[in-house]
Amino acid sequence: MKRIPATIVTGFLGAGKTTLLRHMAANAKGRRIAFVINEFGALGMDRELLLGCAEDSCAPGDVVELANGCICCTVADDFLPTLEALLARNPAPDHIVIETSGLALPKPLVQAFNWPAVKAAATVDGVIALVDGPALAQGRFADDEEALAAQRAADPALDHDNPLAEVFDDQMACADLVVVTKGDSIDAQTTARVRLELGGKLREGAKLVSATYGAVPLDVLLGLSAAAEDDLATRPSHADALGEHDHDDFDSFVVEPGEIADPAAFEARLAQTIAAHDVLRAKGFLDVPGKPMRLALQAVGPRIERYFDRPWRGDEQRSSRVVVIGRKGIDADAIRAALA
Repeated sequence: MKRIPATIVTGFLGAGKTTLLRHMAANAKGRRIAFVINEFGALGMDRELLLGCAEDSCAPGDVVELANGCICCTVADDFLPTLEALLARNPAPDHIVIETSGLALPKPLVQAFNWPAVKAAATVDGVIALVDGPALAQGRFADDEEALAAQRAADPALDHDNPLAEVFDDQMACADLVVVTKGDSIDAQTTARVRLELGGKLREGAKLVSATYGAVPLDVLLGLSAAAEDDLATRPSHADALGEHDHDDFDSFVVEPGEIADPAAFEARLAQTIAAHDVLRAKGFLDVPGKPMRLALQAVGPRIERYFDRPWRGDEQRSSRVVVIGRKGIDADAIRAALA
């Protein structure tokens, strides 16, 4: 029986993983792709952003959310049962794509494919690591490393406390394909320098490509046939012996600002609020009167992105909801007032 290929997509917060998945879904061309999303917290925005592609290949039943913490730390409890359920579907998916959280180590997920009930039915087609090109060019692993710290501290399931450099090394050492994202934000000379720097971290045979808005052909992303679970020895990790993790406190909450008649003005207020209250991350959807589509909104630190992602469905209530993430004690009331 042919085993179902699975692709693991890893990379730090803000590197463009959800954008890449939306590109996969929009260009599936008849492939039945099932997506497993390792959401940050339990507020469900990443899954909704993917469902917003409005393609048959990312229908609600094909997008599974794991919101109980970093899946590399909850493999047995969450990831394996989810994978087994997908493999048991009839008809089975043609391909499974697994998006990890920003701090997940890819190797434990690859190892999970040696679980007897999984190994007979699925194989790791490839591990894809996304790298934020402009951030790396400036000597950072992510556009907003404080937001990564918030993600780390807010996840009670996270049982590894590796420095970002070690997590980055693990992602590179496990990858079959590395995608340098946000290619439109750096010039050719800088891109060449980033690619040269990354080249020394890649495992033998790994490929390196650049992308803008996740636009990598599916024939490049899928069909690598790496069978990664069979060559774990070539994918070294810092995480063989890990200690316990001490957590700092961070808060997340939902703001419901009502109808947004002027998205540009709202974005300006959001930018001011982020700066005034040290907001680490904001993401959600806005109801713009007179527009048939909902407006998706994402902010990582001071960088804000907005776009209309899909029409409002007839069976859903139009509303504006934005998740805000910040340090413990962040003034939620003041932020709600500022965004009202």
